[in-house]
Amino acid sequence: MTVEVGSQAPDFTLKNQDGQEISLRDFRGQKAVLVVFYPFAFSGICTGELCSVRDDLSAFQNDQVQILAISCDTTWSLKVFAQQEGYEFPLLSDFWPHGAVGESYGVFSSDLGFSFRGTFLVDKDGIVQFLERNGPGDARDQQGWRDQLEKLAA
Repeated sequence: MTVEVGSQAPDFTLKNQDGQEISLRDFRGQKAVLVVFYPFAFSGICTGELCSVRDDLSAFQNDQVQILAISCDTTWSLKVFAQQEGYEFPLLSDFWPHGAVGESYGVFSSDLGFSFRGTFLVDKDGIVQFLERNGPGDARDQQGWRDQLEKLAA
């Protein structure tokens, strides 16, 4: 099954950089969720994208929306990455079963062993309202995310 706009977002439970479990369903009825898949912690484009989120965090994580950033890195790597870069939002580990959540969203490459850049805006009812899928070397423009969040809030 392919995730598309208007479809139910696949639920997941993953551990964050502090080893705490976070589930998509935890936000149902409470907040929209911006699910952001990225290939690797510490890599140039990924760090740049997540630093842009960090530098304008209130646009992506507030009373209306929660951001969840997902990679196949281990929780230990994500903890160091979050501390080094000052990320104050959840970095979730899709390490094991390797890439299972990314695969359910159609962004995981089993040949390469990581998820491509996928962005999914899930509303409070669990329905995908926006998505984009980019290759591993194709940076995303967070202004598009801001525009979609504003549209959802209207």
